[in-house]
Amino acid sequence: MSFNTFGHLFRVTTFGESHGPAIGCVVDGCPPRLPLTVEEIQRDLDRRRPGQSRFTTQRQEADVVKILSGVMVDEANGLQVTTGTPIALLIENTDQRSKDYSDIKDKFRPGHADFTYEAKYGIRDYRGGGRSSARETATRVAAGAVARKVVPGLKVRGALVQIGPHKIDRAKWDWDEVDRNPFFCPDQEAAARFADYLDGIRKNGSSIGAVLEVVADGVPAGLGAPIYGKLDSDLAAALMSINAVKGVEIGAGFGAAELTGEENADEMRMGNHGPVFTSNRAGGILGGISTGQAVVARFAVKPTSSILTPRRTVDRKGHDTDILTKGRHDPCVGIRAVPVGEAMVACVIADHFLRHRGQVG
Repeated sequence: MSFNTFGHLFRVTTFGESHGPAIGCVVDGCPPRLPLTVEEIQRDLDRRRPGQSRFTTQRQEADVVKILSGVMVDEANGLQVTTGTPIALLIENTDQRSKDYSDIKDKFRPGHADFTYEAKYGIRDYRGGGRSSARETATRVAAGAVARKVVPGLKVRGALVQIGPHKIDRAKWDWDEVDRNPFFCPDQEAAARFADYLDGIRKNGSSIGAVLEVVADGVPAGLGAPIYGKLDSDLAAALMSINAVKGVEIGAGFGAAELTGEENADEMRMGNHGPVFTSNRAGGILGGISTGQAVVARFAVKPTSSILTPRRTVDRKGHDTDILTKGRHDPCVGIRAVPVGEAMVACVIADHFLRHRGQVG
């Protein structure tokens, strides 16, 4: 299986399976002498960790991360810093229940990667999906914690802005509210409505999709390369690589199709420190290059494919059959995807920051 690495100068390679002994990643290309502690990485992982509310899978994984290489204590200031060598991070799996999947080992789950993995490799890990499981995204969150250190002043935050047909009121957006509810929702009233709605979905043994938004502040102007190295194209690819993501948009995104040229153009005026934009429908990127504004990306996550409702499918022998997926699953996998989206955006921006510095100094 190839293509387990993303990035150019800031490169991340992930490894491990959902029901294997451990998962992990190797971060290559991180600059030296950046302060980095295991507690900082753990803080991000704790936000993604399963089993923290009734709205996520009840698989109980502590997601305790270990730093195996790439850091040491700087005797000059007593801080643990990066050395510039590969940073290896390991997270042990401690709550696998492979027996939950024994009844479906010869059946292809609709909406899952079961059939496509079998078609490509002739073998698949039916125990939770192996590499296709969202369990793999924990390693991306760990790598994202490292990436946040690379760009001075960078702040990457994410929020859930829609569950099913229900959207937040953007006039009530409050970043502080994101950490106060189990949905990473910036609208307190919407979060209460989400709870009632998702309770009904969960009790019916079904699932629902969601839309998430990631905002990166402190991105300097000039990141990205024209044509084939655009910042927005790399962001779209990174976000689309997350499990269950089926759509990505930057700035106004698909909504730009409804705007006139006058409405869509982000007008400019001269400020005390250079040009100032009066709006940000471009999402902080023009011509594939960052403008210095906040970079804004949204992505849509499909409903969790593992549901309790029987579905029609086929088995490995080519017979028609029915399937009912047991086990512990998220009624809305989009909730825990917020820290994952943040991590992927941080990794892409860190990579482009180093690429920009390498080209223009």
